[in-house]
Amino acid sequence: MLRILYDRTLALAGHRHALAALAAVSFFESWIFPIPPDIMLIPMVLARPNRAFMIAGVCLTASVLGGITGYAIGAFVFDELGLPLIELFNLSESYSKLAVNYGEHGFWAVFVAGVTPVPYKIITILSGALGLSFPLFVVASIIARGLRFYLVATLLWKFGPSVREFVEQRFGVVSAIVCACLLVVILVVSFQ
Repeated sequence: MLRILYDRTLALAGHRHALAALAAVSFFESWIFPIPPDIMLIPMVLARPNRAFMIAGVCLTASVLGGITGYAIGAFVFDELGLPLIELFNLSESYSKLAVNYGEHGFWAVFVAGVTPVPYKIITILSGALGLSFPLFVVASIIARGLRFYLVATLLWKFGPSVREFVEQRFGVVSAIVCACLLVVILVVSFQ
């Protein structure tokens, strides 16, 4: 089922309304859709490298707006849907501890999820549920998603199809390693 959804999403990259489809995929991926917009971004940039940064901008804008939707879901509906599940699975104490720590480190959670393969949709909803500062959430989302989409677009624009395999298969791993290194540096500096 997921493979069919992936293939259909990829096929949208060649559609005459591909840019609108990319915006929709980017928006919904931020709070519910399981397929990342990168699968459309990559072939679209390769097909039209002169529009690489405009395509990345559409991806960024729609993704952040979708993230705001996820935040709103967490802020306004989580009590009715999420808390009963937390209580059902006896996770109230763990959730309370997470809420305390999330207030201090929420920016970095949003940043890491926005850049790496960590599901951004989970963090958008969690940020709203745990009351992360909305402006802080938006800033972290813009920086992280912008870094992710513009870096992919820049690599494809500069190196063309030769970098496609790297971006499709290894970009998530490399971005996760870079974020992990960044977090280690921040932790080391914080505890000195």
